[in-house]
Amino acid sequence: MGTNNTGIAPASGASSGIGAAAARPMGKVTWKDVPTRTIAVGGVPFAYRALGPDAGVPVIFLHHLMAVLDDWDPRVIDGIAAQRRVITFDNRGVGASGGSVPHTIEEMGRDAIAFIRALGLKQVDLLGFSLGGGVAQMVALQAPDLVRRIVLAGTGPRGGGGIDEITRIAVTAYLKAALTLSDPRNFLFFPRTPEGKRAAKDYFARLKERTQNRDKPISLQARRAQLQAIRTAGLSAPDDLSVITQPVFVANGDRDLMVDSSHSADMASRLPNARLTIYPNSGHGGVFQHYRAFVPAVLDFLAD
Repeated sequence: MGTNNTGIAPASGASSGIGAAAARPMGKVTWKDVPTRTIAVGGVPFAYRALGPDAGVPVIFLHHLMAVLDDWDPRVIDGIAAQRRVITFDNRGVGASGGSVPHTIEEMGRDAIAFIRALGLKQVDLLGFSLGGGVAQMVALQAPDLVRRIVLAGTGPRGGGGIDEITRIAVTAYLKAALTLSDPRNFLFFPRTPEGKRAAKDYFARLKERTQNRDKPISLQARRAQLQAIRTAGLSAPDDLSVITQPVFVANGDRDLMVDSSHSADMASRLPNARLTIYPNSGHGGVFQHYRAFVPAVLDFLAD
């Protein structure tokens, strides 16, 4: 692409090198019933799921703060898996994976690289949401030859102003959730507008579609370590994003409480080969609220 492209969304090749562990065709299996597998990564079991066609460069999904496998939106997973091989996993210490969550996103990036290589993959695309977007940046910086294209959703660059305040934002949302007997993502992911509340209700209904063999909940250690890693990243010196020369698709909502869309825009402007889409009337979970627009955009981007 060569230049940064910014847009406001409407409301509405290479060999994969897939190893034996990830090379079984899934047929018409969907996210709600795809089996969970494990693979040893440096002697530690990592839980993962894979679905979609067994050809082309696979897309590795990196999930958000306090999330496990079952927190991915099925419409996003199934939509992308209709055309691309999708691999989701619990990084070290998350959900059903073993070990303890590290306290920096650099270490999380190294663990993600080790997982990808344990699968025998030689080149991948990355889709990172929120914290996962920070981890995706670390993968690209630490192992650039492993990465072909990157999707960064609801995330910003290291050293972004305000990102270090994530603990306060999360605690406030959890207090509101406790008072209303609801999920804190109602307040973190979606605006408290009629449209946002409908989107939240639909999103949580989709998350419940998988009823069997669900992932383990995230531990208290994992929560604390992830919050520390995010705060540390927010207070760190910015990375030189100009060295990430792969094509990058940056997406966010225009009312993101956790990572203001200005941080996403700043990140996109510092990436030499990026395009930016801001979804209207949506928050941190804008790509879930607007999945009907986001999924085709991702597929189009990855097919270039």
